[in-house]
Amino acid sequence: MQFCEKCGTKLKYKQIKIGDISFPGLACEKCGFYTRIDKLMAKTEESASRTYIKVLGDEADEIKTLPTTTIECPKCDNTNAYWWFLQTRSGDEPPTQFYRCTKCNYTWRFYA
Repeated sequence: MQFCEKCGTKLKYKQIKIGDISFPGLACEKCGFYTRIDKLMAKTEESASRTYIKVLGDEADEIKTLPTTTIECPKCDNTNAYWWFLQTRSGDEPPTQFYRCTKCNYTWRFYA
């Protein structure tokens, strides 16, 4: 599924005619933008060869983006932990809050 670069509307498949030449393409019914499918495929192949995201394994613990809070770890008595919410039960019940110690990586939960 492709979207218009100008207005964001979903593009639809159409035979586009320029002069005497007709070619398959995608066109926006709202603003008139169009693109040829062969040019779109070339862009897709080019972008697929690029690496945008680097996946890190579990051993890369030096990158921590979770928020921290002051709470005592039940295992090592450290007073800092990362925290996050996760909906572990049905939607009408409160989410479960998880904590992970910044020192020993022990993870525990708190039911709100």
